[in-house]
Amino acid sequence: MKRDDQILSLRLQGEANRDRLVQNAKDRDRALNNTNGEVPLPLDDDDAPTTSTSLDPSKIIVIHPGSQNLRIGFASDALPKTIPMVLASKYPQTEAEMYEALPRRQFEARTVDQQYGEEWSKKYQKMCNDLKVDMRANKRKVLPNSKDLVINFNRRTDPEVISQHNDPLQIDWTDVNAIEDPDSAASVFIGQQAQRVPDDSNRKFKLWWPIQHGQLNEDDYPTKAHLFNDLETLLDRAFRWELGLKRSTEWKQYSCVFVIPDLYDKKYVEQLLHICVEWFDFNKISFIQESLGATFGAGYTQACVVDVGAQKTSITCVEDGLVIEDSRINLKCGGYDVTETFLKMMLYDNFPYQEINLRRRYDFLLAEELKIKYCTLSQANISVQNSDFHVRAPNQPTHKYQFKYYDEVILAPMGFYDPAIFDNSTKIRGRRKLVDRSYNAYDVEVPDDPTSSAQLAILALTQPSVTSTATSFTGAPDMATPSKERSQPFNFLSRGDATPGTSNAPSPAPEGASTPVPPPFIFGRNDTTGDSPAPSGRNGGTPAPNGTASLAPPGGVSAEGGPFQRTPKSLAAERDAVLPLAPLDIAIMTSIQNAAKADEKKVKELLGSIMVIGGGAKIPHFAPYLEEKLKARRPDLSDRILVSRSAREMDEQVVVWKGASVFAKLSTNDSWITGYEYKMLGSRVIYHKALWQY
Repeated sequence: MKRDDQILSLRLQGEANRDRLVQNAKDRDRALNNTNGEVPLPLDDDDAPTTSTSLDPSKIIVIHPGSQNLRIGFASDALPKTIPMVLASKYPQTEAEMYEALPRRQFEARTVDQQYGEEWSKKYQKMCNDLKVDMRANKRKVLPNSKDLVINFNRRTDPEVISQHNDPLQIDWTDVNAIEDPDSAASVFIGQQAQRVPDDSNRKFKLWWPIQHGQLNEDDYPTKAHLFNDLETLLDRAFRWELGLKRSTEWKQYSCVFVIPDLYDKKYVEQLLHICVEWFDFNKISFIQESLGATFGAGYTQACVVDVGAQKTSITCVEDGLVIEDSRINLKCGGYDVTETFLKMMLYDNFPYQEINLRRRYDFLLAEELKIKYCTLSQANISVQNSDFHVRAPNQPTHKYQFKYYDEVILAPMGFYDPAIFDNSTKIRGRRKLVDRSYNAYDVEVPDDPTSSAQLAILALTQPSVTSTATSFTGAPDMATPSKERSQPFNFLSRGDATPGTSNAPSPAPEGASTPVPPPFIFGRNDTTGDSPAPSGRNGGTPAPNGTASLAPPGGVSAEGGPFQRTPKSLAAERDAVLPLAPLDIAIMTSIQNAAKADEKKVKELLGSIMVIGGGAKIPHFAPYLEEKLKARRPDLSDRILVSRSAREMDEQVVVWKGASVFAKLSTNDSWITGYEYKMLGSRVIYHKALWQY
């Protein structure tokens, strides 16, 4: 058996504690000698104002990278600096010239339906009709010709041209000649400056976003080196320009807390650690998961954290300072999808600025502004309304447009509950193209990136076969998907209908209330049986001596008559190929069911402490609307369900960063990784230092 003193990081920690005790004893003896033993002993370690292990908060940098914004600041700051997570470097073409226009449409098509696709048009019309029915049921006034009013007005409007000297809100565009060294490839603009580089500048620049959809952006980058280099450069410039740490020689005095996703890629975390130690030479580094940071920031001990970001939505249950592993869900949709879909709906209804293209920098900023200004989830605000906006493009006069809008402002954010309306075509394109998944150190064929049974249930909504487990012929489950992931069924996920979100039936009673514990279950329907949603291969499984059901390997039968053997690697590849998307209310229920493990008391507690954070959740009326949806899902618990925003009216976007800064200031924190430990142990040091099971 291994002892603690055989593990370097634990041994160093023990030595540091021992040294501190010796030093404290010496200090006490010195104090007694100096005063002839007449004063009481100094305070205990716990009450001492400072100890040698506590760090100065102004020397700790807290970093929270996201798909659209980077939040960075010192742990002593009240609020972080927010920088768009983008950099602009010289390139032969701009992104608008390289890629097709967004929202995607067929410009040469004759009818509007053909332009946006017949399928999408039908979904949009259905949402419009459903909203009318819902508004009438809620006794709201609905004019029959509202849509025609909007379409006819928008079709007839022409822009008004405002000359430059009459526009008081002119934009200051970035001067591309002010770049540090015009001949150096390393000279870049970051953040706001990068987004304000004119599209028609004489030296062309391309915008690069190192993180997209909550993971490394492998699709847009040609090489892994380029991707990691951009990530390093972005952080480097942020330290120098935003935090004022101009000289890299100062950096070794600082420590760093990095916020990482709940469902992370190990290669990403290891690369961050490598950057912090080798590139920035920080004194100490620590990691904290997003949902844990959110509960620290809001002061909750137990919560179901719903973090609606720009391009991903993560749902995780946290209890007593620990993330419940099986409850973690990561959906690939967020506030950016609402922006794109809102514009697509407006364009469908003859939006006067038909040339808008989210690939252009000034159009992207305009679209974000329109979404923030008009989108809502309150039916009380839905009526035909007139408004205007200004298009400010570099080296062109300002154009002022009048336009009308109706139900587009509520239907776009309702996409969270019907994600098929979003454009999901490229969200996992290029996945694993540059950065391979992480594998077990002892068995190189077994992937060991974290998984969760809740995420598997979401994937199984789209493709039921992903929950098949790789088994050996003795019936032992594989290592990549631990047996705890296949604990119990969720009836609202395993119904026979193809679209679980459309069912009006009330949610089921809690499992295990009147029947014994069910056998292990695969979500969705097994392809080999055409009649029942229950899996044929496992229903009759009898428990083996070790507690797992003895079962035949899933996956059908080979040509020789024996069962196929699916490897953990092929299963992981199949899961990576499925886009995790589900209605938000179903995803939250799935997460809570997996966290509670059929304990109805815990389900009630978690349903009563749902916390909504993230920039995507700043849409007006977001939390009350979500609460209504959840109450419709579980009418039997409607009096217990409570969806709240973060405590103390804090901005939802900075709650996670604030929690990470609180975590950084804890005096007893054993998760700090020093450069010496990393150089001796490499990335293995995270196993011993992370506060969760890494």
